[in-house]
Amino acid sequence: EPPLPFGDAAFDLVVSRHPVTTWWAEIARVLKPGGTYFSQQVGPASVFELVEYFLGPQPPEARGARDPQRAGADAEAAGLEVVDLRLETLRTEFFDIGAVVYFLRKVIWMVPGFTVEQYRPQLAALHHLIETEGPFVAHTTRFLIEARKPQQP
Repeated sequence: EPPLPFGDAAFDLVVSRHPVTTWWAEIARVLKPGGTYFSQQVGPASVFELVEYFLGPQPPEARGARDPQRAGADAEAAGLEVVDLRLETLRTEFFDIGAVVYFLRKVIWMVPGFTVEQYRPQLAALHHLIETEGPFVAHTTRFLIEARKPQQP
């Protein structure tokens, strides 16, 4: 992990949203004693119903990526105290194939290399499914973590 371009104990609060990687040691370094890290992150197997519709079953380790318990353990290993750790699962509904295409073009890591041309047969089948049975349902997961740097004695 590269060093953050800040001095030691520079901040009372560090926040992040959807980090790809959480640099726990660096966060702990730049927090003042008593300072807080607060983050909302993507949880495990987020929107996996859609991923697996296009890519097929994924290995178990793919589902466990972005595990909130691991994040908490990593925070503690960096010397932070976990104050709050919450996982939420949210219902996500796709009401038309245009929304699916937009989502997959915007969130490019879900189905790497996605193009309409490449996935036209699956898109046509999903369009028919949505038209006949209603929205395609997936589940988004997010977790919140709040960690504090202990006060020095």
